[in-house]
Amino acid sequence: MRIFVFVLGLLLACAAPAQAADRLDATPRIAVISAYEPEWKALKAAVADGKSQSVNGVEFVTGMLAGRPVVLLLSGVSMVNAAMNTQLALERFDITAIVVSGIAGGVDPSLHIGDVVVAGRWGQYLEAIFAREVDGKFQPPPWANTPFPNYGMIFPQDVSVRSAKVGMEKRFWFEADASMMAAAGKIEAAKLKECTAQQDCLSRAPRLVVGGNGVSGQAFVDNAAFRQYAFKTFEARVLDMESAAIATVAYANGVPFIAFRSLSDLAGGGEGVNEIRTFIQLASDNSAAVVQRFLALWTPPR
Repeated sequence: MRIFVFVLGLLLACAAPAQAADRLDATPRIAVISAYEPEWKALKAAVADGKSQSVNGVEFVTGMLAGRPVVLLLSGVSMVNAAMNTQLALERFDITAIVVSGIAGGVDPSLHIGDVVVAGRWGQYLEAIFAREVDGKFQPPPWANTPFPNYGMIFPQDVSVRSAKVGMEKRFWFEADASMMAAAGKIEAAKLKECTAQQDCLSRAPRLVVGGNGVSGQAFVDNAAFRQYAFKTFEARVLDMESAAIATVAYANGVPFIAFRSLSDLAGGGEGVNEIRTFIQLASDNSAAVVQRFLALWTPPR
């Protein structure tokens, strides 16, 4: 009997951390998430009364940004890191809303490097079936649903997601919060950066564009043909590697979400080599500047 009680106690002790993670503070905060360090330099520098904490190797910076209580974090690049560490933030902090700030590849031909795009909804283009080739044509399994045209062997699929409100469902699009989008639409036009510190300058002044679609996947896209496919198939304005994953986690947890993405490159649509190495910091700074204007303008739900 004593052995049984001892073993049971060990099992309960091991299970305890998974049952209830300790909150790092009790203040309701807006989570401001970036994937890559250049994306959060300007935001981190602007945080007042900043305090840094680390969980599972992820740095969380709490403080005030544009007059709002926030927690900044680097999710890490990729859909998996973005989903995993967004959920970690939700478990360790009282998150009232999620704001993404970072870079993206431009897909809409009317947009240019440096523009900041606030997509109204996000989808995962690489939740897909890679079909076999039969008689010179790619043929998905007969049971497969194919809601979008294929790109060669790639047939995009809806995502399965579970939430307390709906239970299990399949959907492709995850919407940004309507009130947050409305506030983004009221941001007054202001000058964004046009030149890098090395004096590499844009061909035209960047602008803020609110609305439309964004898509995300595990691949870094630098391919003109796929860029055209993404624009035609999803009517996408931007393409990145995290926002749709964060939008999915926000939806599953019932937390308002919005993403600001500034174009660092054209996802293969530009002339010459990919432009990201030249314009990553400029694009990151432009996104951060718009996010701070948004935070000052938008009133959180509580």
